[in-house]
Amino acid sequence: MALFRQDKKDWDFEVIPEGEENILYIYVEDIPLTPSIEDSSLVFAKTIDILLQVSNISKIIFTQQRDYEYDYNQVQLLLEFADIYKQLYKQKTLFSYSSQGLSPVEVTRLNQRYAEVQNLVFKLLKGDPIGAFIELRRTLRRERISLEKTVDQRAKVTGQHYVSILGYIIKILDNTKLITLAKPHLAAYQQGDRSVYRMIFTPYIRPDFMFTKLMADYPKNGEEIDSYSLEDDTEVTIFKFPDSIETLYHIIPPEFKLSEDKYELLDTARKIMAEHKPREEEFTDPKRMREVFSHVGRDMLEELAETKGINLRSKELDRLTKILVRYTVGFGLIEVLLSDEKIQDVSVNSPLGRIPLFLVHGKYDDCTTNIIPTMNEAESWATKLRLISGRPLDEANPILDTELELPGATTRVSTITRPLDPTGIAFSFRRHRDRPWTLPLFVENKMLTAEAAGLISFLVDGTRSMIVAGTRSSGKTSFLSAILVEIMRRYRMITVEDTLELPAKSLRELGYNIQQMKVAPALERESTEMSAADGIRSTLRLGDSALIVGEVRSKEAVALYEAMRVGAAANVVAGTIHGDSPYGVLIELLMILVFLKLHLKLLILLLLLIL
Repeated sequence: MALFRQDKKDWDFEVIPEGEENILYIYVEDIPLTPSIEDSSLVFAKTIDILLQVSNISKIIFTQQRDYEYDYNQVQLLLEFADIYKQLYKQKTLFSYSSQGLSPVEVTRLNQRYAEVQNLVFKLLKGDPIGAFIELRRTLRRERISLEKTVDQRAKVTGQHYVSILGYIIKILDNTKLITLAKPHLAAYQQGDRSVYRMIFTPYIRPDFMFTKLMADYPKNGEEIDSYSLEDDTEVTIFKFPDSIETLYHIIPPEFKLSEDKYELLDTARKIMAEHKPREEEFTDPKRMREVFSHVGRDMLEELAETKGINLRSKELDRLTKILVRYTVGFGLIEVLLSDEKIQDVSVNSPLGRIPLFLVHGKYDDCTTNIIPTMNEAESWATKLRLISGRPLDEANPILDTELELPGATTRVSTITRPLDPTGIAFSFRRHRDRPWTLPLFVENKMLTAEAAGLISFLVDGTRSMIVAGTRSSGKTSFLSAILVEIMRRYRMITVEDTLELPAKSLRELGYNIQQMKVAPALERESTEMSAADGIRSTLRLGDSALIVGEVRSKEAVALYEAMRVGAAANVVAGTIHGDSPYGVLIELLMILVFLKLHLKLLILLLLLIL
């Protein structure tokens, strides 16, 4: 959160609403210690002092060279003690007593007693509540033993008052969540020991140029079942857990393994580059924009390194440049995930800042991750997607479908926002295969028999019309891509898609004659783009071509039928549609036609075509 640090002194703070959360930012740029609640009694006490001045806090972030973030559950433990401190401070009269009838020696002893308990409550409690709790219990035991030996009645009454005060305070502390969590570990506790706090408080630690949170520590009860590294030195570890079906995809990217001086370089460079906001037209060519930012960023990092006396090798400079671009004009850790060829889908659910990313792994299926995106990150992605796609994303148009070409991966992105998503904004990234699927590959992976593959190839050679049907994520587009490879290269292909998923670029590199057409999504209300139905009809005026429709969802069903009726004799006409069986496809078409209020004769013709 370096953007908020201008003119901030150490221990300055402010509360910034982000979505449904109120985040307390505490600025500690120049303090000579790590801002760790679990490691430092000073940081703990300072935090309680600040919490006494604010309310309705759901998250605390200490901003230094790295950001140390404590989530809602941990903040509640701190708020509970801030409330207790406030409550006891208002009851200061508890710590007074009547010295009437006591001897000077007894008065001196009582003064020492009450001074001790006040020190425990108003000093030690703020920085080390566990230590204060234990000392109060020890003091209570000692005073009860002393009280049993007291003969003087007046001194006994005063002692009983003192014991009751100790018991009252201990009872309050004993009911707190922090003490409840700490009790199993108090047997060997010694004054000043912070090991118990480390078991309870664990911040998310991230470089301050990042918004996304990453839990870098390995899970304590996880069993490692696999590990591998990606090209950019990202470490991937797969964990499973006892008595749980959950699988954790744990990554440690290179940006979490840098030295402090390199973090400072990246932070400074990001501040400078943040002053240049890319123009809308620059986003129309993201690849070119990345190249420009890479050159500028590399020169800037090299110059900053020389100024600060940091020696960077060429390989280190390249790595820092990639990280800088990733967190300026790129998509952050999403890019790291999608660079893994084993990942098929990445889901970002709302509300942001609380829920980890989920993904579908080629070997381990559904996995949770150690990555938690924030609202700031999500808003940044949404803005970039609007500019790249040229499509709206707002209350009037709460759905945005587009495609992204990232370093090492291409992906389809689906985004929803309010009012469709009542808790904010959510994303779904589907990674495309780097090379197109082919029928032999389907056979090799035992997803298709050799006989079926031969039949499909025969149908393509015969320029037949066909529809590929299946449920969500069943591989419809992949299978359609394999069908495209079977079309003879001397024929021209025209693809019609609202989101460019078919591997046109790869096919073009293989020498295929292919023309892409991008049309408006079926669910978009108002758009300057041509509708899918009009796009399909326009292909009939473009000469003899194989017509490939990415997916049939709505009115394009009619246009596709027209294309099949007039174009089948000339070349292949193919598309995809949702359906778990031939009967399901018929029902899907029937629903589309009923919705569109089309003529029954057209419905019958379509059914005969499918049959």
